[in-house]
Amino acid sequence: MYDLLIKNVTVLNEGSQFIGSIFVKEGKIRKILKANDSFEMNAKKIIDGKGKYLLPGIIDDQVHFRDPGLTHKGDIYTESKAAIAGGITSFMEMPNTVPQATTHEILEDKYKVASEKSLANYSFYMGATNDNIEEIKKTDPGKVCGVKVFMGSSTGNMLVNNHESLSRIFSESPLLIATHCEDEETIQKNTIKYKEEFGEDLPIKYHPLIRNEEACFKSSSYAVELAKKYNSRLHILHLSTAKELELFDNSIASRDKRITAEVCVHHLWFSDADYDNHGTMIKWNPAIKSAKNRDALIDGLKSNKIDVVATDHAPHTLEEKSNTYFKAPSGGPLVQHSLVAMLELYHQNKLTLNDIVIKMCHTPADIFQVKNRGYIREGYSADLVLVDLDSAWTVNKNNILYKCKWSPFENQSFKSKVTHTIVNGNLVFDNGVFDESVKGERLLFER
Repeated sequence: MYDLLIKNVTVLNEGSQFIGSIFVKEGKIRKILKANDSFEMNAKKIIDGKGKYLLPGIIDDQVHFRDPGLTHKGDIYTESKAAIAGGITSFMEMPNTVPQATTHEILEDKYKVASEKSLANYSFYMGATNDNIEEIKKTDPGKVCGVKVFMGSSTGNMLVNNHESLSRIFSESPLLIATHCEDEETIQKNTIKYKEEFGEDLPIKYHPLIRNEEACFKSSSYAVELAKKYNSRLHILHLSTAKELELFDNSIASRDKRITAEVCVHHLWFSDADYDNHGTMIKWNPAIKSAKNRDALIDGLKSNKIDVVATDHAPHTLEEKSNTYFKAPSGGPLVQHSLVAMLELYHQNKLTLNDIVIKMCHTPADIFQVKNRGYIREGYSADLVLVDLDSAWTVNKNNILYKCKWSPFENQSFKSKVTHTIVNGNLVFDNGVFDESVKGERLLFER
């Protein structure tokens, strides 16, 4: 007797698409059958997936769930619940909380909270500073996703701008190094220029001119230079420019690269033309830039210059965001809507379903070397998401699950809907109904 059977479903996995059945027992995928295979359909719970598509659970390698210290914006429980509703079964969370996760004691406190509150599987980055290399060196690569280095300041005060410190991190870190790359000197110079011209009333449309292409490329190219010098394992987060694509290689498979790149959903969806309508609600760091850059990033995904699609989910309250340019914080909530937004790009013929599965499921598992997740394989953890590609719905305040209760996608209609999310074999989300009785697991890494 199996615990769960998903039958008659179109399975999307490892470049193939077939109608079949998935059998789950004790949290693992135990059997995968194709439509014509003969087998007794015997399980405690059966989901008929006819007309729907089954994907591996989404792995989001960059979120800010604000716990601890900033929980008025979001917390591990609320944001993991929103993530589950969006088909994300595993997340990797950033260290710029309060206190900042720059010591092992603080880092392990976050893991403890997640074990009690998170509906999804979880990992937490060790945060880098100019002087905590010894803490980084003590980190177990099998239990922590990576070390986060802010090479440009963003939310929080964790800028690593000392060249000697960066050299030590890149040469001595036992972990994958994930970087936020924007050149602080360029940003400050541009800020002074536009502030002198406009004062505090600077229009939001100048955000991509302050945090411009030069700032991104200068910092990203420096990170790549360091990684090549020390043979570091580097992952550059949230690319936003066409020019940065020249820094990355697509001649080998993502799993074999030493230097990889991520793009976020908002940089694939919005352009600078959207600032007039959305204002500070789409203020992110790095900034959303031109449609030309956006289209180049989509091409970068298809050519495998870019390896991963993530969210950089970073909620703030509506009151905080509804402010003038300099006072409004950067970041916005995305985990509930990232998969359906990407599926919308499929409906627009910009990406294939295979592209989405590779960049949101397989490749994050490959490059972070996540143990037994990211694929629909026998013996792997049963992290699965069921989607209906023909079930239109519209985002509104009544169906937004983020603690901040707003979304940059508000009033946006999507053609696809997440109907079921399974985490470690547990049906956690079923057509809007949650089972919160079992919590997610700590991700492990085969390094």
